[in-house]
Amino acid sequence: MDLSIGLSQEQQVRVSPSLIALNQILALSSQELQEEIRREIESNPALELDERQVCPTCGSSYNGRVCQRCLADNPGNGMSSRLGSERKSTSDEYTEANEDFYIPDESWSGSGSRNGDEEFDPITIVAAEMSLSERILMDLSTVLNDDQMPIAEFLVGSLDERGYLSTSLEAVASTFQTDEDEILAVLKELQNVAPPGVGARDFKECLLIQVRFLKEQGIEEPNVQRLIEEHFTALGEHKYGFIAQQMGISVDDVHAAREFIKKYLNPFPAEGHTSEVNGVQMRSGGAKAGYVVPDVIISEREGQYEVEVVESKRFYLKVNSMYQKLSSEMTGAAADTSESDREHVRQYVARAKFFMSNINQRRETMLKITKCLVETQEEFLRDGVRGLKPLTRSMLAGYIGIHESTVSRATAGKYVMLPNRKVISYSDFFTASLSVKDVIKEIIETEGRNRVKPLTDQDIVERLESRGIRVARRTVAKYRAQLKILPSTLR
Repeated sequence: MDLSIGLSQEQQVRVSPSLIALNQILALSSQELQEEIRREIESNPALELDERQVCPTCGSSYNGRVCQRCLADNPGNGMSSRLGSERKSTSDEYTEANEDFYIPDESWSGSGSRNGDEEFDPITIVAAEMSLSERILMDLSTVLNDDQMPIAEFLVGSLDERGYLSTSLEAVASTFQTDEDEILAVLKELQNVAPPGVGARDFKECLLIQVRFLKEQGIEEPNVQRLIEEHFTALGEHKYGFIAQQMGISVDDVHAAREFIKKYLNPFPAEGHTSEVNGVQMRSGGAKAGYVVPDVIISEREGQYEVEVVESKRFYLKVNSMYQKLSSEMTGAAADTSESDREHVRQYVARAKFFMSNINQRRETMLKITKCLVETQEEFLRDGVRGLKPLTRSMLAGYIGIHESTVSRATAGKYVMLPNRKVISYSDFFTASLSVKDVIKEIIETEGRNRVKPLTDQDIVERLESRGIRVARRTVAKYRAQLKILPSTLR
């Protein structure tokens, strides 16, 4: 045995600090990116931001007026970067000319240079739609006294996502040190002003509230209320003969009551479903979801799909003019400037350029990924969810030539607006089951229109197989549950 010293060469993969910073920027959502930019500006005096007013629907910037993209009759405003276009965008040309700026796309200037105060547009002052809870409380304030409003607020806050009351009257009465009759009186008023069925304590009460509402509108089936009150479990078990015997009616009357329930009643009254029954609006009105600002917009113009990263118009970053000037003057190491001052300027200017470079790289990566998605999922963009092809993030990374983790970071928590103006998550491009779910939904809706016996999950498997779609029965059951469709015994 002996000791010796030798030299050898080997390759190692090491992650540089710059790559870590880039990946952190790439993984940020739109809102998180705004916060990160604000934090960087507060800590770096060499960085400046000109934040543009952004449309809450499409994410495009506009100068004190209504978004021209959303209101224009002609969707082609020349704002998007075309796929396969040989012409460079204004932002690309500007970035190459002065790399100290972050994509100040000046091509978006609306429809003219008029001042926004010259004309009044009433659309700009339209109030946002209230949530279900806000609307119920506003209506209750007109029929309840001040002492009852705290109880009403507690009850509204106890509604679950379906619209059912998730607490007992006894518990509410104990909380407010009052009797249950007082709580019940407030609950009845809530059920009167809320969409039909909201505020019910169970499934049966939810349906009975809707039956009474329809009866007031002149829409009724004579045997429905009694059937729900006395034989609803038997109805779910398809014991039509037994129900007819117990109620003293014909089997055809039982079938008529069942069809009335399927057609007019909604077991989930607060999930945003709106329907019209003989001219009567049956809005179950769940809380309207807030705006989701898309990170990327895909639009169609003259038969070609165009991709635009909205961040290029949302933020305008640049190096502070004073720091830019000092940096240029200090290049020659001027004698009248101390070393500490030169180091201060160099440090913050380099940091600002590095930050803007990472944001530019984020934009380019998202643009590259979205263009590839447009090419691979063109049928989905044109024909809807039925045209969605099986695609994984690994496959997409292979097409582009980047790492799979980069694709995951660039798409996580981000949204894209399709040519039909629907905003979806990037994850929808990689969820092939969406097309299968749509087919399952169509098959079940067809059974209702054709008045056939409700199809079991195995029946649906066979229907799917006849269309060339092979899935297991348990997979059908899972997708049906995700679509909030009841099993065949309860439909």
